Amino acid sequence: MIVMKFGGTSVGSAGSIRSVIDVIRQAANSGKNPFVVVSAVSGVTDMLLAAARSALSKGSSVNGLVGGIERRHADIILGLGIAPDILLEDLAELEKMLYGIWLVREITARTTDYVASFGERMSSRIVAAYAKKCGLNAKEFNAYDLGMITDSNFGNAEILPSTYEAIAAAVEKIPSGTIPIVTGFVGKTKEGEITTLGRGGSDYTASIFGAALGAEEIQIWTDADGVMTADPKLVPGASTVPVVSFEEASELAYFGAKILHPKTILPAMNKNIPVRVLNTFNPSGSGTVILKSGRITNERPITAIACKKNIYVINISSLRMLLAYGFLSRVFRIFEDFEVPVDIITTSEVNVSVTVEKKFDISKLVDKLKEFAAVTVLSDRASISVIGNGIRSTPGIVGRLFSTLGKSGINVEMTSQSYADVNESIVVREDR
Repeated sequence: MIVMKFGGTSVGSAGSIRSVIDVIRQAANSGKNPFVVVSAVSGVTDMLLAAARSALSKGSSVNGLVGGIERRHADIILGLGIAPDILLEDLAELEKMLYGIWLVREITARTTDYVASFGERMSSRIVAAYAKKCGLNAKEFNAYDLGMITDSNFGNAEILPSTYEAIAAAVEKIPSGTIPIVTGFVGKTKEGEITTLGRGGSDYTASIFGAALGAEEIQIWTDADGVMTADPKLVPGASTVPVVSFEEASELAYFGAKILHPKTILPAMNKNIPVRVLNTFNPSGSGTVILKSGRITNERPITAIACKKNIYVINISSLRMLLAYGFLSRVFRIFEDFEVPVDIITTSEVNVSVTVEKKFDISKLVDKLKEFAAVTVLSDRASISVIGNGIRSTPGIVGRLFSTLGKSGINVEMTSQSYADVNESIVVREDR
């Protein structure tokens, strides 16, 4: 069995879905037993969340809020020539949910997840319907009906340990020869409440199913030829990296490379299952394979460069740190209490500096830190991470990095090197 995940652009039009079905058919004809995970149609999750926000401010009704979402899918359905009423029940349920938001004038994390789940639910129906039309024995499934059970951290839910066994038991009941078309991104709590795994969570879904089912390989089909040496939108000469290690891929995903959801690697790594990143629109390409052991480090110590914009730098200074113990524990307990993850950390004897993404509200966290330390916050910053096995142990790499920045007149405001020999990260002004 191989798990094949198709992203939003891969299911974003009638033409792209035809390409997806061709890829699935080829895998099935090769005896690979494909297990398919799909994202929402490109742009639809944002449309759903916008509709939920609009329901709060609508004056007399919620008429028209579903119209754009319905038209987005109707164009694809028409292009594929499948039943035009295939999404009627989903759209009616969505409209009812938006009406409820309008009626009570309140939207919670729970209801937001419920609304957001419709994207994957509708795309799985469309892909399965067209696959059947093309003669494949396909059937759509909601991931939570196949054992995807999570905690109640709405918006960024995490699976429960029992999920792996539950998935294996549920999938075993699917009739032999069926090609499952499964929703990415969504799960359910034990109490039956729909949750989402965070933006990009369909990658994570695929990896979880792959690990639970002992897949031969997990394939992430997207609109890029694989893991690139840099963002091709910033660096037109960027090229595909044929092989990377799990560790390199994890660092790249976490520090800004858009090719994978940061959590994707963990389930696959635990089961030592290769993850292959492929291009739906260039299926003959070899893509990038992510393995437990990557390429030989001496040949090329730098694998790729990633950047993450829209970050804060939080500087925490206090003389209480001097020759003291427990100070860092107190600082990071506050980050834990406010559920704000830290990306980069640097320390001196009386100062700690960290970076966090701007999507987190840090106002109350900063107020708490100010109770025992001087705190300054720098916004409009970006991190640049140079990733590769051998960065620390290869003489001259870091020197070249800082020399290049210096020649370009770019000031480094913060730096952190991984002793694991895989990551050198710096922070600069975002406009540089």
